[in-house]
Amino acid sequence: LGFEKLICTPHIYKDLYPNTLMSVEDAKRKLQAGIDNAKISIKLDSAAEYMIDQDFDPKSALCELPKKHVLLEMSYLTESPNVLNTIFDLQIKGYIPILAHPERYTYYFKDLKKLSLFKEKGCLMQLNLLSILGYYGKDVKQMAERLLKGNIYNLAGTDLHHNEHLSALTEGVKSGRLHHLLKSCEFKNKELFG
Repeated sequence: LGFEKLICTPHIYKDLYPNTLMSVEDAKRKLQAGIDNAKISIKLDSAAEYMIDQDFDPKSALCELPKKHVLLEMSYLTESPNVLNTIFDLQIKGYIPILAHPERYTYYFKDLKKLSLFKEKGCLMQLNLLSILGYYGKDVKQMAERLLKGNIYNLAGTDLHHNEHLSALTEGVKSGRLHHLLKSCEFKNKELFG
């Protein structure tokens, strides 16, 4: 698919994905060994995608992306309480927050003001490439299109979890559909993360 570098960002969400900084690093070492053994030429890095909930502590040691970026997500059903405070707390600690897949938060479908506010406050926005391909349905695709037109996104990510995601992404790349949909976008992935 043309990737030269992967940054794996497993979820950290106490109830479903009780990963830690150490477990993510251990998984990265094992994956790197498999990549090396298979003689695959690709750079590998790791971070995490944190659920903003009552267990998330911005003051703890975080599994961060390069240059102190931290990937965040919320429930698809309700906005995380005090999300703006969490963003501020991260920034006070020197982090740059990134909100993953804002197009999938249904509570913003009718009002984009909050997403614009996040961006004004210095929170970056990351498009899920599967969203713009229609993988999550028409409503999410339309929201992604609106956010693209509104120049909300700074980054793009695959959010790959399983082979069905990989198949959909592969089809989108090989058919040229993904390039057509995003040809005028200027994402900062390479600039920020190499």
